[in-house]
Amino acid sequence: MDTMSYTTQDLWTWWIALYLFFGGLGAATLSISFLSDMYCRPHRNLVLWGALSGVVMLGISSAVLFGHLLHHVAVINVLNPLVLFRQPHAWIAWGTQFILWMMVWGIVYALPYMRETPSCVKLPVVGRLLEGPFVSWIVRCCQKRRRAIGWLATINGIGTAVYTGLLIQSFPAVALWHNPGVPLLFTVSAFSTAFAYLVVLMNVFIPDPNDTDIRHRFERFGLILIATELVILFSFFNYTLSGSESGYRSAQLLWHDKGWLFGFIGLGLVVPFFIDLKSVIRGWGTRLPTVSAAVLVLMGGYLLRHYFMYSGVYARPW
Repeated sequence: MDTMSYTTQDLWTWWIALYLFFGGLGAATLSISFLSDMYCRPHRNLVLWGALSGVVMLGISSAVLFGHLLHHVAVINVLNPLVLFRQPHAWIAWGTQFILWMMVWGIVYALPYMRETPSCVKLPVVGRLLEGPFVSWIVRCCQKRRRAIGWLATINGIGTAVYTGLLIQSFPAVALWHNPGVPLLFTVSAFSTAFAYLVVLMNVFIPDPNDTDIRHRFERFGLILIATELVILFSFFNYTLSGSESGYRSAQLLWHDKGWLFGFIGLGLVVPFFIDLKSVIRGWGTRLPTVSAAVLVLMGGYLLRHYFMYSGVYARPW
């Protein structure tokens, strides 16, 4: 009779955690920045900083994955959108398309604001490109269809955030990952960290007295998402502990790890939740607690993915 052996996987480790973290964070940052610009008030600095940093994050995410490919030329296969019709279950192909088009629409949406910004126009190469006939035509099209382009970017951003969870969930051998709550957890985490990043951005790098209302909205949305993430985690691990032996062993690894308990759950979720709750109810009188809470949320977002990778346990007959 075969016996079962449980082994912690060691192939997808910190590098895939970085890929998932920066991919979800960059996509959600672009989506929130554009939605705020379209429906709160036009905000050139938020769009420029959000678009630039979001595209950089997506670039870092893609570079990390590309660097670990066994056959780098094979990336051509997933860059071809027709692969989605031939292999609709290939989640990396879906993610590549979402990320690629997210970056394209994100840059296009930001182009009109770039042409209005003297510091961008004065850059030698960028300035010539912005004044070129092709870019001028794109800017005119964007100005006429600004919301349509913004929504195209947002849809691809949401698709990227959801994809990060679907990619992990597509591994049936690892019960911790093959869980219906994973896509929801990773999507909520992506937008939670994006709100946290934008809170840091608007309080530290582009502070503006006129942005008080937007900053408070970001804090409220961030608080709601942290609470939602805590509920999902509770339901998630209740499901895991009562499921397969593989999932149970993964859950035991996590809930007996001080980094997970105190680093992610404690410092990454619970502490920021109470700081933001106080900020939303009565305020702090200073920006330091709010910024500190946002930094902790960003740290927690990475730790979630880091420990998820290292606690993946698969079972096999031995």
